Order: sequence, then C-alpha cells, then structure tokens
Amino acid sequence: MNFTKADLQKETTYKASRSGGKGGQNVNKVSSKVELLFSIASSVLFTDEEKQLLTEKLQNRLNKDGYVQVICDEERSQYLNKEKAIERLISLLTKALQKPKVRKPTKVSKAAKAARLDNKKMQSAKKENRKVGFRE
Repeated sequence: MNFTKADLQKETTYKASRSGGKGGQNVNKVSSKVELLFSIASSVLFTDEEKQLLTEKLQNRLNKDGYVQVICDEERSQYLNKEKAIERLISLLTKALQKPKVRKPTKVSKAAKAARLDNKKMQSAKKENRKVGFRE
C-alpha cells in the first residue's frame, strides 16, 4: 500500500451534522456525526489498475456521484468520529486492494487412494458375507 493516513486526509471531504442517539442536550446542539467522502477516480494515490480494482470491489459502497461514503456517529465528539471514519476508510481500501492467494490444485496421494479402496473392499466383503448367510 502506497498511501498513508495523512495522504488520505488530504483527499477526503467531511460533512458534519447533528447526530441522534445518546448525548442528551449535547445531541441537539453539537454537530458530531461525520460523513466522510472519498473519490477513487480523482485520487492521485492509486494507479489506474488499483482504481479499477477499488471501484469493482467497493461498488456497493459508492454513492451516485462515485464517492466512497463512510458515516460515523458513535462518539460524542466530532474529532473522534473523524478519526474512526478515516480508520474505516483505510481498512476498506486495504481489504479491497489485497489480492487473494492463488489456489494450487493438489492430487490425492497413492497411499490415501489405496487406503480408501481397501476400506471399500472391506465394506463390500462384509456386506457380501451377510448375503451368503441370508440365502440359505
């Protein structure tokens, strides 16, 4: 990852509004809810391939204008909500940029095949012996 928290903060915009929930009178007076907006398309931090990958992976997080939207209203202070929102954005971007491990196809060993076939033969013989006693 070639981005830092400070670089991301330069490219994000914040909107603050009054939050619901706990806080008493504080909720009615202080704008503590933070909405973070980040544009992947206009970012200088990522290459074109990374931007394409991010837009594919974060398709459901993009709003109609093409911004990644992160909303945080858990804390009572706007500063803490900003910090939490930027941390969430960082985790979203790092998870989206991680490439999954390539699966290496493996074969069943000869010993495992032989053991399975032996087990099948034993089961077959057991049931065959039951049939012999039943016919008489």
